[in-house]
Amino acid sequence: MGRVLADFEDRRWIVRDGPDYQLTQLGAFVADRFLDFREAMETEYKLRDVWQWLPREMEGFSVDLFADAVVSYPGSRYPYEPVERLTQLIKGTTRLRGFDNIVYKSINNEAVCQAVLDGMELEYIYSPDALQGTIAWNPERIMEAASCEHCTVLIHDSLPDGDRCGLGIVDDRAGICCHDAETGALRAIIDTDAPKAREWAISAFERVRRDAKPVDSDLFEALVSSDLTS
Repeated sequence: MGRVLADFEDRRWIVRDGPDYQLTQLGAFVADRFLDFREAMETEYKLRDVWQWLPREMEGFSVDLFADAVVSYPGSRYPYEPVERLTQLIKGTTRLRGFDNIVYKSINNEAVCQAVLDGMELEYIYSPDALQGTIAWNPERIMEAASCEHCTVLIHDSLPDGDRCGLGIVDDRAGICCHDAETGALRAIIDTDAPKAREWAISAFERVRRDAKPVDSDLFEALVSSDLTS
C-alpha cells in the first residue's frame, strides 16, 4: 500500500495532509475516467457472449442502453433459463408489444395466449413464416386469443435484425430475444428497466409498426383452416 501511495504522489494524483491523503484535481480526473472504464468493461463482459445476436441494424441501438440489463443465458447445467425468463416477463405484464421473426417455444406461446385471455393487451408483429409457425403450434388456441378485442396481430415482410433477434416491451422493461440464425433456438433474453432503453424500444417498435399490415379475421381463419386440414 505504501508503494502504491508513493507512486500516486509521484504522479501528482494525491497529496499527503498529515495522516491523510487527498485527491488532487488531476487524481480526481483519473479516478472518474477509471471508474467509467471499469463500468464499460463490466458491460462488455456481460454482453460479450450475446453480442452476435444484438440488434445492430435497429436505428438508435447502442450498447450503453443495456448496461444494466439482466442477461438470461443457458448454462451447461440448466439450458432453460432464457425460456423461463421470457415466460416470467409475459406473465408479469398487463401490456406486451414487440416483433419477432422466430416462433417461440410452446411454453412461451401458451403463456402469451393465456395472458391475452386473462386480459393482457397484446400488439405483436410477426414475419409471415413466424405467424404461420405460431398458428401451426395450436391453431384453435391462437384463434381463441386472436379473437380478443385487446389482441392486435400484424405482419411484416422484413423485420430488422430478423435473422438473429426480436424486440419485446412490457409494462416497465424492454427486452431482446436472441435467436440462433440456423436453428431458430432461443439463445438468450436481455432485458432492462432503464428508461432510455425502453424509450428506444418503443420508438423502434413504432417505426416497424408503421410498415406492418394488420392480420384480419379472414386471413386468420384461412391460415388456421389451412393448418388444420394439413
